[in-house]
Amino acid sequence: MRLTRTLRATSCAAALLLAAACSSSSGSGGSSATGLNPPDLKAPAKLGKTEGQVNLVAWAGYVEDGSNDPKADWVTGFEQQTGCQVHSKVAASSDEMVKLMKTGEYDAVSASGDASPRLIASGDAAPVNTALVPNYKDIFTGLKNGAWNSVRGRMYGIPHGRGANLLMYNTEKVTPAPTSWSAVFDGAASHKGHVTAYDSPIYIADAALYLKATKPELKIKDPYALDQKQFDAAVALLKRQNTNVGEYWSDYLKEVSAFKSGDSVVGTTWQVIANLAASEGAKVKALVPKEGSTGWSDTWMVSAKAKHPNCAYKWLNWIVSPKVNAQVAEYFGEAPANSKACAETSDKNFCTVYHAADENYWKRIAFWNTPIEQCLDGRKDVKCVPYAKWVQAWTEIKG
Repeated sequence: MRLTRTLRATSCAAALLLAAACSSSSGSGGSSATGLNPPDLKAPAKLGKTEGQVNLVAWAGYVEDGSNDPKADWVTGFEQQTGCQVHSKVAASSDEMVKLMKTGEYDAVSASGDASPRLIASGDAAPVNTALVPNYKDIFTGLKNGAWNSVRGRMYGIPHGRGANLLMYNTEKVTPAPTSWSAVFDGAASHKGHVTAYDSPIYIADAALYLKATKPELKIKDPYALDQKQFDAAVALLKRQNTNVGEYWSDYLKEVSAFKSGDSVVGTTWQVIANLAASEGAKVKALVPKEGSTGWSDTWMVSAKAKHPNCAYKWLNWIVSPKVNAQVAEYFGEAPANSKACAETSDKNFCTVYHAADENYWKRIAFWNTPIEQCLDGRKDVKCVPYAKWVQAWTEIKG
């Protein structure tokens, strides 16, 4: 298993570009609940001859050719079957993915929800013709037509996988067992100096999700659509939390080490981290608290400037084919997107642990999205705080 996912602060320029690409179009019939109004790009009606190569931008662990781990190779089979030679670049952050896709040198990208709306809005990602991706029919329904990968019913990519941001705690030092995010917010002082939190501006949404349940007077409907009052409340909560945080994490190995040593006893985690920590002797459990959780869903998107679009479409179909999607999911540590992948996992309990087919579980997860001025919850009478402001606030929160 190789897992790397680090979200770094987006540049103001990128956030402002997104805001400029999103207009209300009031009364024009062009607006949507997401607030996105992308350029009118066309998806191909049919595929042509493959071009012999494809250039990809991806998270580490998504495009493996056996060079990192001889047991992890789903690139060689693709190249042999299609004749498309794979050239890939690992991106360390969503911001880097957006920057690379803007060069026009890459054909496809495995974008998370804090990047995909930016690529859609700016016209860097094209809508996809899902009929040209046969394996799309087997993608779990809950991953289709999401606020982060579609606009007005048009898909802008093929879902790859998903994961939830969980609450993990030391079973010996945190009693009774927590059932609420209050363990890291209002009740965090009980474990002062031993609370951990995810190091990213998008973590502000975790505070907003908690306030949505505990402060109904704020009227938060979407943790990624915060007006100034709602945003200020989330920031204030995180500043109070900061006095109890021992460490903010972005490196999963450091979080495993902190829970093993006792430096951290409660905080945000991913299922794969909880599994690894427990396997190395840490006394931990992880859960989705009663308020729900945030999470991520990654989507393979095709560049509007793709030089090798036919090979790119072949890759989209290959990477979500049952056997390959199962391999990637187990290697990376996430729930697969293809419903038939669960029958192909080497660990037959894998999909149960990762809740792959449990749509009721995923209904409790608010997948990452990119905050913009046009409120993602559909409100028209107020402006929401764009992501550039989230970045600024995160610096203040951490002091």
